[in-house]
Amino acid sequence: MSNQPASATNSPRYSLLALALGAFGIGMTEFVPIGLLPQIAEHFSVSIPAAGWVVSVYALGVLVGVPIMTVVGSRLNRRTMLAGLMVLYAVGNLVTALAPSFGFLLGGRVLASFTHGAFFGIGAIVAAQLVGPAQRSGAIAMMFTGLTLANLVGVPAGAWIGAVAGWQATFAVMVALGLLAAGALWVLIPRLAPPAGFSFKGELRSAARPQVIMAMLVTLLGFGGVFAAITYLAPMLHAEAGVSESGMTLMLALLGVGMVVGNSLGGRLADRHQIATAVAGLLGLILALGSLAFTMHSYWAAAVSVLLIGGFGFLIVPPLQARVLDQAAAAPTLASALNIGAFNIGNAVAAWAAGATLSLGWGYASAAWVGVGLSALGLVVLLVSVASKRGAAPEPEPAVAAGQELRTA
Repeated sequence: MSNQPASATNSPRYSLLALALGAFGIGMTEFVPIGLLPQIAEHFSVSIPAAGWVVSVYALGVLVGVPIMTVVGSRLNRRTMLAGLMVLYAVGNLVTALAPSFGFLLGGRVLASFTHGAFFGIGAIVAAQLVGPAQRSGAIAMMFTGLTLANLVGVPAGAWIGAVAGWQATFAVMVALGLLAAGALWVLIPRLAPPAGFSFKGELRSAARPQVIMAMLVTLLGFGGVFAAITYLAPMLHAEAGVSESGMTLMLALLGVGMVVGNSLGGRLADRHQIATAVAGLLGLILALGSLAFTMHSYWAAAVSVLLIGGFGFLIVPPLQARVLDQAAAAPTLASALNIGAFNIGNAVAAWAAGATLSLGWGYASAAWVGVGLSALGLVVLLVSVASKRGAAPEPEPAVAAGQELRTA
């Protein structure tokens, strides 16, 4: 057995690039319906708010899939688990592309979503193991760079493919991408064994600690604000600013630019100032979301708001994920995956809440204000969490053999 961060043949950088490729594919699947929502609604003859369930059921499926995939993953080495998840991802997208009905499409989305929480949860742990403690947030951010690049390149490309060849073609491309990522992970990830003495009850106890729960709640609310606005971004800008499909492609690219820059800065800053980075990111996100309610009538003004939403939204991702790993250090596998689920349940709640305001006839600005409210609540929970931890005695860590996480098989 070896405790080295990476194998002799695979450097940490190549392993992290393989994780980033998988993250790119999953991020594209998660976000690409935002640009295809009007097409999907028209194809299946459903309303825009109803089509929003394409986003919501994916997020709900992530949460449901976390405990299932965590148990499955406890018996497999990390390389096999990560590559297998990408194969499942490809199957889910194939079902979506071939869906004969809206209900069938939702089923394909749920199947693909089962990979999400486990991939990012296990991937974040593997990324942190591949480098020294001082570079942990940076390594996690490098994996999440794939997610942000999905928004910069993948989502606009998916929207363009959908406009040219139909939304089904976009999902077909993601099938191929999933198989490519599975191969890269199999070749480049060290054969890290599952944790020795894995105990689901121990993992559950660790994830149920008050500080871990509060950290996940910050994730759910804080990042949820992003999806309240961007889920309905395409119909919002089409209705309020007359943005065409080609114009929407550029808007989604700007969202991706913001996400790439924000994620990179968040990874660098969080290694030194974790809480300050999260607080600053949430404050900036609140202001950016609020600005969209006023700028959505002008293409270029809205573009600035969208850029800032992407930037501040992903500035908070590395510190929030690292905070959960810190608070559940003795048994991080389930907590890490559940925090990815928290990102997505926040997306589902936000998309549902924003859709409800649209159904009530409150106008597209209401979606931005829902986002403001959610992110503001996330900031409040973060501040309460930090204050309560400073004034409390240290919580005992559950006795789980997490120190064996780095074993290779």
